[in-house]
Amino acid sequence: MGPGFTNRRRFLHTALTTSAAAMAYSRVPRAQAGAAVGGPYIDVHTHLGRTWNGDEPMTPEALVRWMDDNNIAKAVVLPLVSPESSSYLNLTEQALAGAKAFPDRLIPFCCIDPRTSYRGGRKGLVAMLKEYVDQGVKGFGEHKVGLPIDDPRMMAAYEACDDLKLPVLFHCDDIRGTDQAGLPGLDRVLTAFPNLNFIGHGPGFWASISGDLKTAGLGSYPKTKVAPGGALDQLFDKHKNLWGDLSAGSGSNAISRDPDFGRGFLIRRADRLLFGTDYLKPGQEVPQFQMLAGFDIPADVRAAIERGNATKLLKL
Repeated sequence: MGPGFTNRRRFLHTALTTSAAAMAYSRVPRAQAGAAVGGPYIDVHTHLGRTWNGDEPMTPEALVRWMDDNNIAKAVVLPLVSPESSSYLNLTEQALAGAKAFPDRLIPFCCIDPRTSYRGGRKGLVAMLKEYVDQGVKGFGEHKVGLPIDDPRMMAAYEACDDLKLPVLFHCDDIRGTDQAGLPGLDRVLTAFPNLNFIGHGPGFWASISGDLKTAGLGSYPKTKVAPGGALDQLFDKHKNLWGDLSAGSGSNAISRDPDFGRGFLIRRADRLLFGTDYLKPGQEVPQFQMLAGFDIPADVRAAIERGNATKLLKL
């Protein structure tokens, strides 16, 4: 059996393990001209409601229409519940309502700001999250809080998620989920909760793909070539519970700023990278489709990033 047969076999195996996405995709129209290339996708990062002032609110109907146009079989809906996260709060209840309206298409996450007042300590917080789990949420996030990523209150939230086996999608920059160059805070978090999956997102996370990043640059979108020794490769090597959300300008920029490095990173980390867009307002431009389409990567790598990894991680 030659390498071509082996690649085809791997691709077919991945496709079979993503039957839920494939079934949903069978009902999705072909992409419009100039829209998505590839798919079917599972998008791990979208929002409902009004996120930033001046933007049009995103309704479940508008989100699903956009998904139809772009070969997205399913999308994770992330609440935003911290005052630093957005202009308007988008509660877990909104994500649950959207998923109830489109149960085959939208996947709700839940979120609680770790500074929220609650009684009963760890048991009380677990009980709050358990109510959402019983309603069908698949994870915790977008965890976008104006605290250091390893602040004790953040660690308490991770502890509750660990109890309930809820993967945590976190945002890291110079304001929210803050850290230092080299991401030592994230390293401590991943070490403390080895059985809890963390999905990294945001400028601070993705700029750390390069070894020359300084702490002052954790909120930046660097355009220079990637320097060796970046924190992300080190953390991916050390911690099997770390995943990467390719959404937003931060994810796209990290992969496209240095195409040679980006292609290698996609292939090297193919088992833990997740397609995402951060789509939050009608008409928003999304670079991820064309960015991924522009890379010559093996079919099994593409299938894993576009849908297979999300299917496995979220047990879809």
